[in-house]
Amino acid sequence: MKEDMGSRVLLVDDSLAVGRQLERILAEDARYEVVGHARNGAEAVKLFAAERPDLIVMDIVMPVMDGLQALRTILGMEKTAKVVMISSVGGVGEKASEALRMGAKAVVSKPFEGSEVLSTFERILAEDNSTRPEEA
Repeated sequence: MKEDMGSRVLLVDDSLAVGRQLERILAEDARYEVVGHARNGAEAVKLFAAERPDLIVMDIVMPVMDGLQALRTILGMEKTAKVVMISSVGGVGEKASEALRMGAKAVVSKPFEGSEVLSTFERILAEDNSTRPEEA
C-alpha cells in the first residue's frame, strides 16, 4: 500500500526533539513520508492500526506503554510489520537484544547519523521478512 510519496513511516518517541530530528532526516529523502507521530507505545499501536505504515521507528523506553510492549502488540496484529527500535547508548543493551529476538528488524542508537539511519531504513524496506535482524 505505497503512495506516490514513497515508504510510509510512523515515528514513535516520547521526545519531541528526537521525533523532529528523525523527521528532518527523512525529509531529506523523497522516498519517505512520515504518516504519524506517537509519543508512547499505546499511541503507536492505535496509529499503526489506522495508518498501516511500511516502517515503524520506535523508541524502546517510553511512558504508558514501552517500545517492547508495543512491538509485541504490533507484531501480534501484523507479523510482517517492519519495526526499527531506537536505543540510547547507555542502559538498554539488554532491551535492544530482546527487541531483536522479538522481531524488530534493527536497533539504531542515539545520537543519529543521518546517512546510517537512511541506509538502515532502505535495507529493511528492501528485504523480505525472513532476513535476520541486526544492530545498526
